[in-house]
Amino acid sequence: MTSTDETPPTRGRSKTDSATLKIGIGLIVVLALIGLVVAGTSKSNSPASDVQLLAASTPTTVTVPSIGAKSSLISLGQNSDGSLQVPPLANPMQAGWYDKSPSPGTLGPAVVLGHVNGDGKAGIFYRLKDVKAGDQVMIARQDGQTAVFTVSHIDTVPKAAFPADQVYGDTPDSELRLITCGGVFDPAARSYEANVIVYANLTEVRKT
Repeated sequence: MTSTDETPPTRGRSKTDSATLKIGIGLIVVLALIGLVVAGTSKSNSPASDVQLLAASTPTTVTVPSIGAKSSLISLGQNSDGSLQVPPLANPMQAGWYDKSPSPGTLGPAVVLGHVNGDGKAGIFYRLKDVKAGDQVMIARQDGQTAVFTVSHIDTVPKAAFPADQVYGDTPDSELRLITCGGVFDPAARSYEANVIVYANLTEVRKT
């Protein structure tokens, strides 16, 4: 395992910001940050959920039982140069929520990022590529509710072809994206050549 990691391309459309985001290449799993240009609106491939949407509330933890992943969530914004912030590489087990995306459980695609590895250790999303359709992802929120998402599909895509419109574009219901690095590691560039992206839809709300 390498000691470096990347950050997923972040230049996409968000709920509150449709400006182009510059993507800086970070050393982390969760975010393979590469310059993506703001994309237009997209429609979800999945039918709208019957679960009632929640009011906005800051997410506090992410849990993916099928791969034994659980982490608190820190808020990630943008750096002064417009690039996406990422969790600290020194703590690769820390995941983060991109706070320019919707809060989980509200309308639109919430985005959670995590490292695949970092500092010579496995990261919180080291096994994200093993997630399967039908698996659940739980996001606990400050308001005492837990948004439960069911995975619809998983993609591994070259960073140069990052599907910004599908990841950040508008959706007819509440959705979730989990992003990390994947594919082949390029020692010269000290980065992974692809991103692993998990797509999920809100299917249940529980009281924490």
